[in-house]
Amino acid sequence: MDFPARTPQPPYYAVVFSSTRSDANGYDVTAQRMLELAATMPGFLGVESARGVDGNGITVSYWASEEAIRHWGAHAEHRLAQAAGRERFYRTFALRVCRVEAQRLFERD
Repeated sequence: MDFPARTPQPPYYAVVFSSTRSDANGYDVTAQRMLELAATMPGFLGVESARGVDGNGITVSYWASEEAIRHWGAHAEHRLAQAAGRERFYRTFALRVCRVEAQRLFERD
């Protein structure tokens, strides 16, 4: 996936997922599967993710509409991963949905 994500001209939506991981096994496989699955969903525009050695991380996924976000949130396999996240993978997390009104992109040649 591109970093930064190649998004269309606004408006569109960003889902900001900030988290602190636990030490549970299996996270990397689940996270990779969720990225692959999200990329197949209608309205998915891209994703950016970073995680520090302290376990703190942030993932921002971009979506064409609030309906697309709801559809992704309700996907059966994603629901299972959400449950695993609450039970095993995360010590804490926050999820925020934002409407992107403007964007700027800089690229050095």
